[in-house]
Amino acid sequence: MIDEFLKYLECEAGMSAHTLRAYGSDLRMWCDFAARGEQPDLASVTLDDLRAWVMHMAADGASARTLRRRIQSLRALYAWAMRRKGLRVNPAAELTLARLPQALPSFIRPDETAAVLDTDVDSSDFEAVRNHTIVLLLYATGMRASELIGMRDADVDTVRRELKVLGKRNKERIIPFATEVRQHIESYRALRDRLLGYTPEFFAVRPSGAPLYYGLLNRIVHAALDGSVHAARRSPHVLRHSFATDMLNNGADINAVQKLLGHASLATTQVYTHLSYRDLQNNYELAHPRAQRKGG
Repeated sequence: MIDEFLKYLECEAGMSAHTLRAYGSDLRMWCDFAARGEQPDLASVTLDDLRAWVMHMAADGASARTLRRRIQSLRALYAWAMRRKGLRVNPAAELTLARLPQALPSFIRPDETAAVLDTDVDSSDFEAVRNHTIVLLLYATGMRASELIGMRDADVDTVRRELKVLGKRNKERIIPFATEVRQHIESYRALRDRLLGYTPEFFAVRPSGAPLYYGLLNRIVHAALDGSVHAARRSPHVLRHSFATDMLNNGADINAVQKLLGHASLATTQVYTHLSYRDLQNNYELAHPRAQRKGG
């Protein structure tokens, strides 16, 4: 049943490969605990069984965030089984976990981003040109890592200065980009096609013509940011956070930023207004004479 559920998530719900791996790992872990690796009878699982699993994982050092995600994976399996398999009860829905504090996402300060993107690149070095173009695209468009990896070359239009990405749940959206980005794209494409002898299906590729994968993309971004930025994390997603934060700090309408990011809910985008306010507050406390006075 779990394999059937994962197939449903992939083919009908349009879940990403990363999410599918997480769901599969969580559910197999539950099976290992509940039935020694065999799939347990879902109808016979009780709330006490689930509480025992949570206590077992907590004793092993699992964080509250990890516990919450694993229970959510089981809730999703039960919800699917109730719709598709006639299951009557979802005990996972009765299990409540502590509410997690909302963590503000990491982002890179504009001067640090500029230092990274203004670095000179050897125009004859394919990987150097590709890597620089990738970092610029992630920051200039706010697209997700998975969207860049899956983006086809035909989806990048330098005449209109816009690109098409396939986001979560297979939703397409159009993202504009600046003239500077177009110039870097054209230089990268010319070098890529000359190296390969043809135009590949995917926009961002390895020297063999094969598309990128997440581990490689993460290493490219980390190497580009390492030593130049002070953010706690140096991942592709940090560039997405930086795009949103800088857009809002410079006066962009939050609804427009929501559409550019491909967020289904405005509430997801609003976290970046907290970042903007925090930055404003820090500047106030550093600059205003009355804010600098110590309490008596």
